[in-house]
Amino acid sequence: MHDVMKNHMSFVTRVAVALYDPNTDNLRTFAYSSRNVSPLTHYQAKLADCHSLQDIAQNQRPRIINDLAVFNESDHMHAKIIFAAGYRSSYTLPMIWDGKLFGFVFFNSDQPNVFEERFLGELDVIAHMITLLVYNEHANVRTLLATIKSALDLTHSRDPETGCHLERMSRYARLIAKNLAEPLGFDDQFIEHIFLFSPLHDLGKLAIPDRILLKEGPLSDEEFAVMRTHSQEGRKLIDRLLENYGLKGVTHVEMLRNIALHHHEAFDGTGYPDQLQGDHIPIEARIVAVADVFDALTSKRPYKEAWSNEEAFAKMQQLSGIKFDPQCVAALLKDPDDIVDIQRAFKENQFG
Repeated sequence: MHDVMKNHMSFVTRVAVALYDPNTDNLRTFAYSSRNVSPLTHYQAKLADCHSLQDIAQNQRPRIINDLAVFNESDHMHAKIIFAAGYRSSYTLPMIWDGKLFGFVFFNSDQPNVFEERFLGELDVIAHMITLLVYNEHANVRTLLATIKSALDLTHSRDPETGCHLERMSRYARLIAKNLAEPLGFDDQFIEHIFLFSPLHDLGKLAIPDRILLKEGPLSDEEFAVMRTHSQEGRKLIDRLLENYGLKGVTHVEMLRNIALHHHEAFDGTGYPDQLQGDHIPIEARIVAVADVFDALTSKRPYKEAWSNEEAFAKMQQLSGIKFDPQCVAALLKDPDDIVDIQRAFKENQFG
C-alpha cells in the first residue's frame, strides 16, 4: 500500500502501526514501511501518558500535525525520536473495531505542511484497509485462543494452573523477545506473535486423560511417558484447528507449531520430544520455556507456595545453559520492574 501511495503522495515517507493492549494500557510498535529503517521499533508507552493520542482515541477522529516542531520539546521519548529522525509532519488515525480502540495508524513525512485536505480521503481508505488487515490477523489468532479457552472451560479447567498463568507467561515471553530483538534481529511483528501464540503451548494437555493430568501424587514412568505426549498432541491439534478454521495463512504459523511441539526441549539436549540441543531448538520455544517455568515458580500451586521473584531468578540462573537458553534467561532478568508490573496487573485472588 505504501508503494501504491508513492506514485502521487511521494511525500509520505513512513507508514506505521502501533497496537493497544487495554489490559495494561500499553501502546506498542507493530509494523512499519519507510524509506529508511524506522526510528521507532521495539517501543512501548502507556496511552495514559500520551495525551495527544489519548484525545484521538477518545474522540475516535484522526489528527493532522503539519509541523512536528511543536513536539520538539515534548517529554515523550517517541515524539523526540520521530522529530530527531527528520519527520516534520504526521497524520494519525485510530484503529477502531466494534467501537473499541486496538491501535493507531501513522503517516509521516519529512516535509512540513503536506497533509492537505485533498489527500486525506485516500489516506483514510488506506488506514481502514490496514485496520482490516491487522484486525483480521489478530481475530484469526484470537479465534484459536477462544476455541482453546472454551475447550478448557468445558472440561472444568482440567490443567490445575492458576487463572492468570497464560496472561502473565505470554507477557513474560513478549518481554524476553523484546529484549532479544536487537541482538537476534526480531521485528515487532515477531514479538507480537510470540505474545499471541505462547498461550497455546500446552494445548496438547487436552488429550491427556484426567487420571494422569489431575493426579495429585508423582507420576509413574508409564504415566509420565503419556504426559510427555502432550507436545506432539498439541502440534496435531493446532494443525487440525488451522485446517478446520481455514487459518493456514496466519502469519508466523510455523512459530505456533514450534511452540507447541518444542517448549519442553532442554538447552543441554535432555528435553523432549526430540532431544534438540542449543540453537537447534527454535528460538520461540526457548523463549516460551523460560516464560512458562518462571511463572510456574512464582505462582502458588496446590503442591507448593509461590516463590519470590528473587528465589525464582536464582533458580533460572542456576538452570541457565542446562535447561534454558542463557540469552533468554538474561533477557527476562533484565527488566525486574516490568515483571512486577505484569504480576501486579494479573494478580491472582481467591477466585483465580
